[in-house]
Amino acid sequence: MIVDAQVTIQAPRAAVWAAVADIEHSASMVSGILGIEIVERPAVGLTGLRRRETRDFFGKPATVEKWITEAAEGAYYRTRAESDGCVFLATMQVVDGADGTTILSTVHDSQPVNLGARLMMLPMGLLFKRVARKALRRDIRAAVEEPGRHAIH
Repeated sequence: MIVDAQVTIQAPRAAVWAAVADIEHSASMVSGILGIEIVERPAVGLTGLRRRETRDFFGKPATVEKWITEAAEGAYYRTRAESDGCVFLATMQVVDGADGTTILSTVHDSQPVNLGARLMMLPMGLLFKRVARKALRRDIRAAVEEPGRHAIH
């Protein structure tokens, strides 16, 4: 199942990239993230960065390990995670918009690998679509457009 979302941000691409590439501090920007623990840091760039990300999942903390599989500085990065019978692939991308704005987009591809995960995919997909759009539109856009703003948990 593929879920995508995008938002136009009133800021230059470099500022938006700086925000979304600051993985270590993303819990202060995205309201659904409770905490980030860096597991492995590459010598240069983002490719190879591994983290444990704890999110609020229906009122309970849920932790998954994610790693960045590919990145192009200032443009995009791709992540992978495996949990509960699914492989989760995601891409976060920034491109120039009109009049000095930036378009931030994300695509999440959830791939169930067993029957239980397949059965849960439809209801979870609808919820995830709302969560992804909220994170882009409310949290990330506001954090970039309003420096100093912190996510409300």
